[in-house]
Amino acid sequence: MTSNTSAPLAGIRIVDLTSAVVGPYATQVLGDYGADVIKVEERSGDVIRWICGRSPTPGMPGKFLHLNGNKRSLCLDLKQEEGRQALLKLVDSAHVFLHNMRPAALARLGLDAETLCKRHPTLVHASVVGFGSKGRYAGRPAYDSILQGGTGLASLFASHGAEPRYVPYVVVDRTAGLIVSNAVLAALFARQRDGMGRTLEIPMFESFAALLLSEHMYGHTFDPPTGPLGDQRLLDANAKPVKTKDGYVCITTNTDSQVKRLFEALGRNDLAEDARYSSSLARIEHVSEFFAARADVVGQFSTDELMERLLSHDVPIMPCHTLESLLADPHLRDVGLIEDDTHPSQGRIKRINVPVSMSGFEAKLRHHAPHIGEQTEEVLRELGYSPTHIEDLITRGIARAHRPADSQRPT
Repeated sequence: MTSNTSAPLAGIRIVDLTSAVVGPYATQVLGDYGADVIKVEERSGDVIRWICGRSPTPGMPGKFLHLNGNKRSLCLDLKQEEGRQALLKLVDSAHVFLHNMRPAALARLGLDAETLCKRHPTLVHASVVGFGSKGRYAGRPAYDSILQGGTGLASLFASHGAEPRYVPYVVVDRTAGLIVSNAVLAALFARQRDGMGRTLEIPMFESFAALLLSEHMYGHTFDPPTGPLGDQRLLDANAKPVKTKDGYVCITTNTDSQVKRLFEALGRNDLAEDARYSSSLARIEHVSEFFAARADVVGQFSTDELMERLLSHDVPIMPCHTLESLLADPHLRDVGLIEDDTHPSQGRIKRINVPVSMSGFEAKLRHHAPHIGEQTEEVLRELGYSPTHIEDLITRGIARAHRPADSQRPT
């Protein structure tokens, strides 16, 4: 892999003590923009290595590969003092320390914000927690499904008679990961201006609750309320992909002119002029009728015919992809989002490229997702450890290095 000195985060070192999805996704984003992300793993490795299906060699499933590119893996036993000291030496060389450990465990290791920031005053110390430390839920374990339920997201499906259910995507984790990366970038920008470190706490529950409430507090924003809780355009039973003769399409018409063009494209000028649908406020008051009328008309056409008619009238429409058809989407092929690649140990893989473009910078893969401890020796050498000392740490189980014959199973 090649270095990229024009990368916006070139020269920034991030010590990543996170596992699962939230933290690794955040550091994946930062690594893609050029940061030197050192993933510190315990001997058994990140839990995602073992709960996301099979791979050509153990501990390297697809989900792990897509969350951990552009990182180096350093494996240390932090319960042993020499392992902890090696980590502290690494933190001394870093700009950001990011973790998702529980506060008590962090404090026992001397990695809490107070201790580390006293040692390293310009450090950005970022804690990813399930619940904010000032509230009564502080310290509770949190996973995506727990927070989908706790924030009310799962219950939104019940608004039209269905049972509560989870979105089949770790949407809270992924969203929180973006919030983490944004917060770290803001702290780094402030550090660049004033030279001061920052302590960050990013709570997943509050972060996603804020997003969901900003969408659905709706009329209860005001006192007294001007309407119900919940955006009825999103909660209506017919707010879903629309059935065609041979499949499903997704159509969105937010403006009056889009609604007019929709019905004109489908040969229903009478509906375009219907007072129930001709203005945004009227459509809110008659949202179920509007969706039902739209579905009735759309069902008379094939997917290809609808695509041609609506796009020619500049009405937003997309086919409702399956996972299989999404992988074959011609636009994604055009922009090169999915690229065939060869992983050094996993063979042929499909790699997801960075979708954002930035002038003066081309995101490139510098490091394939690593095995547990794949760069242990490399990183320790950078910290000044001699080859003999490194081998001694490995022999005594304080560090773990990936060797070609290593099965990588948890130990």
